[in-house]
Formats: sequence, structure tokens, C-alpha cells
Amino acid sequence: MPQRTNVSRRDALTTLATGALAIAGAPAILRGRYRLFAESATEYSARAVRLVESTVVIDMLNQFRFADFAEHPPKSELWLHTPRSFTEKDFQQYRTSGIRVFALGNGAASYESGIRFYADWNGFIAGYTDWFTRIESIGDFERLKKSSKVGIMLTFQNSNHFRTADDVDTFYSLGQRLSQLTYNATDKIGSGFLADTDGGLTPFGAEIVARMNRVGMAVDLSHCGDRTTLDGIAASKKAVVFSHASCRALLPGHGRCKTDEMITAMAKTGGVMGIPLIRFMIKLDEPVTVENVLDHFDHVAKLAGVEHVGVGGDLDLVGNPNPVNGPGGGRPTNQPNFDRYKLHEDTDGRITIRGLDHPKRIYDVTEGLIRRKYSDANIQAILGGNWQRALGEIWV
Repeated sequence: MPQRTNVSRRDALTTLATGALAIAGAPAILRGRYRLFAESATEYSARAVRLVESTVVIDMLNQFRFADFAEHPPKSELWLHTPRSFTEKDFQQYRTSGIRVFALGNGAASYESGIRFYADWNGFIAGYTDWFTRIESIGDFERLKKSSKVGIMLTFQNSNHFRTADDVDTFYSLGQRLSQLTYNATDKIGSGFLADTDGGLTPFGAEIVARMNRVGMAVDLSHCGDRTTLDGIAASKKAVVFSHASCRALLPGHGRCKTDEMITAMAKTGGVMGIPLIRFMIKLDEPVTVENVLDHFDHVAKLAGVEHVGVGGDLDLVGNPNPVNGPGGGRPTNQPNFDRYKLHEDTDGRITIRGLDHPKRIYDVTEGLIRRKYSDANIQAILGGNWQRALGEIWV
């Protein structure tokens, strides 16, 4: 087990800032701007740094580390299956990212694979208890804020692992606190947005939603088709969420995005919508910039209220440039009707957005919210406070 580090998060930031300032030179000091990592010349304002460091920043979909098949084996597999393979250097990349809670958002093809995934991740957390903690109650956020640890939230992007409603209880006991009802296709619960026909929430789906409400597990409708999304909202007695979704008003005809009707209905339940950071989820055509991402934050805030928007990046920590088509990995583009994603890429083939494709991108998001004239209180709500509020209501 790794040795406990006695350096506080604030001390670590000070050390980083001091070293960065030495590189950046006196003019940066006078401007009150800081370079947080040597690999980039980007400077961040003192206000942005303060806001990130004073907030329990929650990314409601960050898959920790996508499999990089140029590595043998990929670190994501090595870390889960080889004790002590996750090093202090690895941890520091997560600890200094500004993100305090990573909601994993993987998916399970079956009950058995769901059990295996949770066994692996619970084992990983148990093996590095000085560095990580599992987030499963509202009190965990406050405890995390007072520590130097990083939080991991166990979530899934589908619910295929629920054979019966009783399985909701089983996975809740293993730490699951959010489940997306469907992924892209039709299952026993409802229809994803790639399905040929959206039949809406099924009777079994309604039973699952009711049990999730009862145990305190968040209902996520991000990938659901339109009818299933609205049915899921109507069926839930507690807040529902879109962990990672964008606004169809800004991408007309894009079925993966949520309509104003859906966003408003979700907000009325008390839920939150996480804005993703993948280019074809942000704009229909090139170029795509940070400003286009901020337009989605603005749209939800103006439509439903700033208390209903958060971050759901849909990336891993390092900002894998192409998780959709990565060599050696799966090929989601082979899914039926995948053209509905309206996939398009940067000039270098990336699906990420320049300026938001690195581990410290939450600082760039924060700078953008500052440019858009959000108050400190509203920025902190977007970065994590809104998720804490919604999950606190759901998890009781």
C-alpha cells in the first residue's frame, strides 16, 4: 500500500504555482496569472485557480483512463489487475488535475461482467486508500474536501446488469450510485437513441426506476431515445440526471442531444445536465472551440437555471484524442445507425477539443465561465455544487 503523503492539496498547489512562476517569469506574477504545468505555456488567472481549488470539482463522466493499446498492457488494465502498479507519479496527475471526483461511467454487458467491474474497482480503491476514496454518500464530498484524496464514483452507462429489480440492491451494496437506463440500443428497460424504434420505458424499466428511487441510485437518461427520456423523467419520483449530454437547440437534428423540452422537464425534477467535451457533441461542423462548449453551459443556464448544469466531460483524464476509433480498441462506429452521432474530427483526426484535451482542462473551463461573466458562486455550483445538491437529494 502506498505511504500516506502529508502534503495538503493547498500546499501542493502552492508548490506547483511557485515552480510554474519561476518558469513563467516576473511578468506573469505581475499579471496575477500562473502556469500550472511546464508542458504548456497556458497561464491561468488567480481567480480560476482559487475557484477550482476551493471546490469539490465533479466530472460526472470521466472514465479515469481509456485503454491505450500502444502500451503493453494498457495502463488502465495494468492498474486494475496488478497490485502496486499505480505509482505516486500516476496519482499526482489525478491529484493536480483540479477534478476531485471521477464518475467512471463504464458499461456492463451482463450481471457477471458488472460484478467483475465493481470487484476490480473496489479492489483498486482498497489498494490505494491513502490516495482514493469511494464516493457513496453526500457526507463523502465534505470529507473529501478536507483531505488530499481523489474520489471515485462507481457508475454505469447502461443497466444490462440488472436481471431483476433485486439486482439494483446488489449493485447499490457494491457502491453503485448512478445507472444510465440504456446505452445506444434497445434493451429490456427502454431504447437508446440509435434504436430504429423508440418504444419508450418498458414495464420492466419502470420497475427498475422505482427500485433505483427506493435505494437511492441516480437515474441517468443521457443516451436514451426521446420517448424513453421523457418516460424516464415521468416515471421517477426523484431527480433524474443527464450525466453527459448537450443541447439539441445548438445542434439541430442531433438525436444524441437533449431538446429544450427534455432539459426543462429534467430540471423540474431537480436534476443536473453535464456538458460533454467531445467535438461532435458540441457543434455540427468544424471548427469547434472552447467557446462553443461554453454556449451549451449558457443555454442550459438560461433555459432551466444555472443550478441545473454541470460538467460531464465524456473523456478520460488525459484527454485521449480518439477513444472512438483508437487502434486495438472497440469500434463503436460499427454500431447500427452510428451516423446519427454526426461524427466529425479535427484536422488531425481528433474528436477532442483543442484546449480541453489535457489533464488540467477544468481550469480552462473555469476561465471560460469567468469570460462569460458567471459569478464565483455560480461557477462553483457548475463545477461541483449542483451535482452535490442533486445527488444529495437522490441518495437519501
